[in-house]
Amino acid sequence: MFKKTMTAALLSLTLGLPAAYAAEMGAKDETIKLTINEWTGQHISAHIAGETLKKAGYKVEYVTAGYDSQFTAIADGELHGTMEVWSSNAPDLWKKMSEAGKVVDIGDTGLKAREGIVYPIHVKEICPGLPAWEALKECAGKFATAETLPQGRLIDYPADWGTPGADRMKGLKLPFKAVPAGSEGALISEMKASIAKKSPLLIVFWQPHWALSKYKTEWVDLPKAEDACFSDPKWGVNPDDVNDCDFAPARVFKVVWSGFEKKWPAAHVILKNVSIPTEDQQNMMAEIDQDGGKLEKVIETWMASNEAKWKPWIEASK
Repeated sequence: MFKKTMTAALLSLTLGLPAAYAAEMGAKDETIKLTINEWTGQHISAHIAGETLKKAGYKVEYVTAGYDSQFTAIADGELHGTMEVWSSNAPDLWKKMSEAGKVVDIGDTGLKAREGIVYPIHVKEICPGLPAWEALKECAGKFATAETLPQGRLIDYPADWGTPGADRMKGLKLPFKAVPAGSEGALISEMKASIAKKSPLLIVFWQPHWALSKYKTEWVDLPKAEDACFSDPKWGVNPDDVNDCDFAPARVFKVVWSGFEKKWPAAHVILKNVSIPTEDQQNMMAEIDQDGGKLEKVIETWMASNEAKWKPWIEASK
C-alpha cells in the first residue's frame, strides 16, 4: 500500500497534479475517440469537449461517423462518445443500445434546443399583435402571395423533414398555406430577402443556428406544448384536431460507451460537466459557415477566451 501511495504521489508531482486526480486519470495513454457527425454545431461541441480533455492530459481523436450508425460503434467500444444527440430525432439504434446498457446518457450539452415559427423583427410593424399567435388570424392577408391567396404564406421545412408548419396551421385553424422550402439554404435565402426588402415572412426554424445570431428574429408565441396536444384532439384551443400547440421541447445530450467511466474516470467527469452556451455555439457557427473561419482556429480562440467556462469542468474531476 505504501509503495502504491508513493508511486501515485511521485506521478502527481511529475504531472503537476494532486495525487487523487492522477490516480483517477485511468488509461490516459489510450486515445479517447469522439465522433464527428453531419452538422457544424456538433463539430463545435465535439471539439470543445475534446480540447478540454487534452488540457486535462488525455489523448483525443475525432472520428467521422454517421448520426445513426455511430451508436453501434460506441456500444462496441470502438468509439467512445458523441456530444450532441437530439431527443427530437434520436435514432432507434440509440434507444436500442441504451436499453441494452451499452451506451450511457451523461447529461445535457447545455444547448437550449428549440423549434418553432419565426419572423424577422421588422415583421412586428406589419403585424403589430405579434408575437401572440392569435394576431396571425387578422394579419394573414399581409403574408399572402399569388401562390397562396387568399391565405397567408408560411415557409415550412423542406418536404423530407416533415410538415410541422402545416400541422400547426391546421391545428390552430390559422388561414395560412404552408409552402415547403427546397432546402436549409432556401430557408436562409427567404430570411435574407425578407430582411433586405422589409417584406412579411413567417418561417419554421430552429436553434441553435447561426442565422439566429446574425439576424434579429422573434418566435411566435404558440400555446405551450404538452403530450396530450399531439394525441388528444380535445386538448387545447381546437377540440377537433391535434397539433394546436408549439413544438415539443427537445433535449440535446451527451452519450458515451458504457465502459468509459471505468476506463477514464476523470475524463468521464469532465464530459459530464461540459456545458456549451447556445449563443456561443451559434456565434461560432456563423464564424465557420458564413465568415469562412476554420473550425480548429475558431475553437482555439474560444478556448483562449473562455477559460472561466471550461477550467471548472477539469476542476470538478479532481
